[in-house]
Amino acid sequence: MQADSGEEAITGINITPLVDVVLVLLIIFMATAPMIARRAMKVDLPKVSKSDKAATEALPIVYDGARHLSIGGRAVDLAELRRLLAAAVAAQPDQAVTVSADKALAYGEVAELLDAVRSAGVRKVGLEVRRK
Repeated sequence: MQADSGEEAITGINITPLVDVVLVLLIIFMATAPMIARRAMKVDLPKVSKSDKAATEALPIVYDGARHLSIGGRAVDLAELRRLLAAAVAAQPDQAVTVSADKALAYGEVAELLDAVRSAGVRKVGLEVRRK
């Protein structure tokens, strides 16, 4: 059947709504990905009444209750952590780092970790905590 007005029928598919939905889903996944990555290692952070927001461009270091150390999601030991941080500081002198240490760890272990971070040349170190 043809229209009497002489116009041709639309045979193409309009993909604009599909692109809109895909972009919205992409934004949702990008916003929730950091939260999912933090749950990969179980760290029971200490609670405080006041805290500042962590820098988003900071390199995350996680030290869990089982004494497993990771930087940016990659498992490392203390010597490798120093080497990786020294390379990061050489590439970007004002490299910031956030340390998430389990509250069950001894004070001396966390101090040793902070000493390793500072000896690698990192000047901006933040301690991640959870609000009460």
